[in-house]
Amino acid sequence: MTRSPPPLQSPLWMLILFDHVTPSGIARFLPGHTVTKAKDWGWDTLTDGNLLAEAERAGFDVLLTADKNMRHQQNLRGRGIAIVVLSTPQWPVVRLHIERIAAAVNAAAPGSYLEVNIPGET
Repeated sequence: MTRSPPPLQSPLWMLILFDHVTPSGIARFLPGHTVTKAKDWGWDTLTDGNLLAEAERAGFDVLLTADKNMRHQQNLRGRGIAIVVLSTPQWPVVRLHIERIAAAVNAAAPGSYLEVNIPGET
């Protein structure tokens, strides 16, 4: 008798926040999640630390950003929100690597920090 592999589990639903530079086109490649923009919450002018604090208070699971300095400018220890950082916010380049971005978001765990290096960034 042969056994088939267990079915792949779809990622759990997550509440995802895009900061002001994250291309909104990524959202349609994150089915099963709820995506909103910082601007929709009036948070587009907040500093990184305040944005992280507000997002955590509001129950966001993931912050998707292209701010590569966040790791160096903020103390990320003890944060409950996962941070996924794109190496570029340029949509013409980002859209070519959408599967890698979606995989990173889907793999994000509470408090994790992931960088998605996008080849060919401009």
